Amino acid sequence: MWCAYVFAFIALISLPSALRSGNSIIIVGWIAQTFLQLVLLPIIIVGQNVQAAASDARAESDHETLLSIHTLTAEVHKLQEQQTKILEILAEKAKT
Repeated sequence: MWCAYVFAFIALISLPSALRSGNSIIIVGWIAQTFLQLVLLPIIIVGQNVQAAASDARAESDHETLLSIHTLTAEVHKLQEQQTKILEILAEKAKT
């Protein structure tokens, strides 16, 4: 973010001469080419880094949640298989 401040200061150095020219093309050119490009680019990059960090945190959280769900599902499946075996044994005993 400090880079944006430095670039804004550098861009503002040339502002008085752009305004003194009185030419609207030079003033618009200063705004578009000098100020916006120098200042907004670092701000955009910082914003993208913040979004990437948040996205990574969400992905890690989702991964942990999915692993927990998988573990629970595997345990439930194992219990269900054991119950099926017990029911089969009981059914065989009931026949005899």
